[in-house]
Amino acid sequence: MQPLERSITGAVGAALAAAGLRSRSGLEKLVLGGLGAGLIAVAARGQNPLATALKIEQNDDGETVVRDAVTIGQPAGQLYAIWRDLAGLPQLMTHLRSVEVLDDKRSRWTVQAPAPLGTVSWEAELTADEPGKRIAWRSLPGAQIENSGEVLFRPAPGDRGTEVVVRLTYRPPGGSAGAVIARMFNEEPSQQLRDDLMRFKREQELGHAPTAKGQSSGRAALTPPNKRGDLV
Repeated sequence: MQPLERSITGAVGAALAAAGLRSRSGLEKLVLGGLGAGLIAVAARGQNPLATALKIEQNDDGETVVRDAVTIGQPAGQLYAIWRDLAGLPQLMTHLRSVEVLDDKRSRWTVQAPAPLGTVSWEAELTADEPGKRIAWRSLPGAQIENSGEVLFRPAPGDRGTEVVVRLTYRPPGGSAGAVIARMFNEEPSQQLRDDLMRFKREQELGHAPTAKGQSSGRAALTPPNKRGDLV
């Protein structure tokens, strides 16, 4: 949990515990006191139990960590070149609306954030650029959502192509509670990243993203009945 989130959680817990002590009702004392004590314990540990239950990973700085990998049967140089084209990243990552390249190092990113935020933009800078091996970036000071990320391109075992590893960290609006809400509404980046990587794999290995559009359902078409109701 982020420091501000821990402070708020602890303050709310203390207020509920105090309200329980002042209450004349035994049930209210039990409920408010228990809830207050629970929130104080959560703040002391610095971990949101719901985030833990939903397997939302967070580092010691309170940032949410997202990581995933996929093996693609293509050379690392080819895959690196696609990711290095920052302006083309929205074609790979569905939550990205646009990436505007400002210069050799800086770019402006716009993403589709969970409601009610709509779209969110920030400037980022490249922190590493190793052709065929690694790309890394981080948001610049003042970003609405602080974040950083890297993509690694490694030889896959058994000469099966390239292992593409993506690691992201970000501070979600609302702290760990915001990450939990985003997960509940299928807007959490770890879910989106898995879908994006699998689609990227299919596109690179098959030359296109498979779709069922225009395909037959596999059922034979029925000949329309004539006026007497018999099949022609």
